[in-house]
Amino acid sequence: MLKIYNTQTRKTEEFKPINNNKVNMYVCGPTVYSDIHIGNARPVIFFDVLKNYLEFINYEVYYVSNITDVDDKIIEEAKKAKLTELELTKKYTKAFIEATNKVNSNLPDLMPKATNYIKEMVKYIKVLIDKGFAYQTESGVYFDSTKLSEYGSISNQNKEELEKSVRIENKGDKRDFKDFSLWKITDDQGIKFESPWGEGRPGWHTECAVMNHEIFNGVLDIHGGGSDLIFPHHENENIQTIAHSGHELSKYWMHVGRLDFGDEKMSKSLGNTVLVKDIDNGLAFRLLILAHHYRRPISFNNELFDEYIQIYDRITKTLKRTNLKLGVNFNQDEVDEEIISKFVDEMNNDLNTSNVITLILQEIKNLNKINDIIDIKKTYNSITKILNVLNIMPEYKLTKEIVNKYEAWEEARQNKDFDLADTLRKELSNEGWI
Repeated sequence: MLKIYNTQTRKTEEFKPINNNKVNMYVCGPTVYSDIHIGNARPVIFFDVLKNYLEFINYEVYYVSNITDVDDKIIEEAKKAKLTELELTKKYTKAFIEATNKVNSNLPDLMPKATNYIKEMVKYIKVLIDKGFAYQTESGVYFDSTKLSEYGSISNQNKEELEKSVRIENKGDKRDFKDFSLWKITDDQGIKFESPWGEGRPGWHTECAVMNHEIFNGVLDIHGGGSDLIFPHHENENIQTIAHSGHELSKYWMHVGRLDFGDEKMSKSLGNTVLVKDIDNGLAFRLLILAHHYRRPISFNNELFDEYIQIYDRITKTLKRTNLKLGVNFNQDEVDEEIISKFVDEMNNDLNTSNVITLILQEIKNLNKINDIIDIKKTYNSITKILNVLNIMPEYKLTKEIVNKYEAWEEARQNKDFDLADTLRKELSNEGWI
């Protein structure tokens, strides 16, 4: 039985979807004003694995991750680049998709853009005002965080802790330090939209709350993102949903730990980011991410990455050599049930991919020791089945031509035709098959 850690309750809970075997999952996506760095890619990798595993254990998953394409950062970057906001967001949405592909994650089933839901956001805010949960000022519309006792339940903070988290005094004309913007009135040159309160832009927290309401219209099974989104973003999404719709936004809240550069937080402002587009080996990076439990922080450095490039190379070479030994045609459904059972046990324990990677490396070692061809086949099939769920299966294809070359090499060795054997061995070695 799958158990996952729920940020809201601070407990590891048995996973029980709201509608039998159907799972609705929403993960906060990128604000598309620049290329994503490898810290941004960690949730992209984890929630892709989560969806794959849920499908592996026979759930039907609908996975949505949004694109934030209206934001102050977008406006500022567009000005610097001398582009329109639309041109900039198109450029970096494309770049995000390319980065997602580079780390071998599948795209979500739906990637809604915030600008496609402006009318719905205006309508949503009107409901909050009418219900007394929001108020209008000269600068826009704010959510009144004092009206609901549930505020703070996602981040598990009391009023004093919330005040420290916000770290700002009341600004402008909002009533309380915890209140947040639903609609920002602006007269600057950036993109803005019509509303009953004046031209402006929606608040970030409202964008996600509204898209969830429009797409799912009910309680989500899983809402996720990076741990930096717990407060204020997810806190503010949830409280709006309670105020607007009378229910929590999600049954389970899942958050991925930070990826730091050495001992420092990786951030564009500190200038210590590594962009996904600049890494040499996306699959080795994915292996590095999955070798750490998703809730634990990762201290990234180049030496660590080099280590996982070597590990991934070892996995690839062992699998290719084993595939060559098994030949082109063999029953790929025949697995070692004990290995698969261990995999399922670890994944059911709050998606413990770290222990799964340890299991894979143990079985990779075993492949070099096993002599029985049936056991080799079962072990190979089990490893590749797990790697496919994790989306870190190396890319290679054994062909009849490669098998013929291998057989010709063996024959040349037996016939003591050392020149031919040496030539064929070099070719097979360069291609990674021996």
